[in-house]
Amino acid sequence: MAGHSKWKNIQNRKGAQDAKRGKIFQKMSREIYVAAKSGGDDPDTNPALRLAIDKSKSENVPNDVIQRAIDKATGAGADENYEEVIYEGYGPGGTAVLVYCLTENRNRTGPNIRVAFNKNGGSLGETGSVNYLFERKGRIFIERTEGIDEDSLMLEALEAGAEDIISTEEGFEILTEPAEFLSVKEVLETEEITFISAEVDMVPSVYAELSVEQEEQFEKMLDALEDDDDVQNVYHNAAGE
Repeated sequence: MAGHSKWKNIQNRKGAQDAKRGKIFQKMSREIYVAAKSGGDDPDTNPALRLAIDKSKSENVPNDVIQRAIDKATGAGADENYEEVIYEGYGPGGTAVLVYCLTENRNRTGPNIRVAFNKNGGSLGETGSVNYLFERKGRIFIERTEGIDEDSLMLEALEAGAEDIISTEEGFEILTEPAEFLSVKEVLETEEITFISAEVDMVPSVYAELSVEQEEQFEKMLDALEDDDDVQNVYHNAAGE
């Protein structure tokens, strides 16, 4: 699993998610619900809701599904109580894994996450066991095309508040502080630049290399975690993933 970019993972996950479209809609609806309930139904004044909506649209969630989730959070369904729970653990090859969940029942979620780890060569860790290996960053991926001028893109991103821009054969990875993410994204959108992916991620500071056998087992663990209804995001430091 050579390389430390997320390009391969983006392509792989997009393909896998196409086969799980209904589950993706469910997860995105829950994320929108929580954001709207805690910060209000106006994305212009609720950055968390704005991010959740943008992420949902990137996953091709229909507008009516998005609106139903917002209406539910501010209407009759607002009595549902989801809490964010973060599980930390180790995958095959000593990979560090963070699992972000939204759940109304910890007693259900915890055992399910433990099983997903244990059955696939991993193990749950204590709180703080791997979190220190990650930093929260805005992350925008743009594919390299003939229509994009690299110098202009870099200048616009940096002037908008980007922290770093990584140029590769596949394209450009733009890193921002979370607070600057939306402003950088908006500036690039005005230039009609298409994103492969744009969201706030937990970015690892170190990466773990896996053998072919470990990679296969690691993929099974990721699939098991992401298939759980309570799991919203999984972050890890497997190189090349």
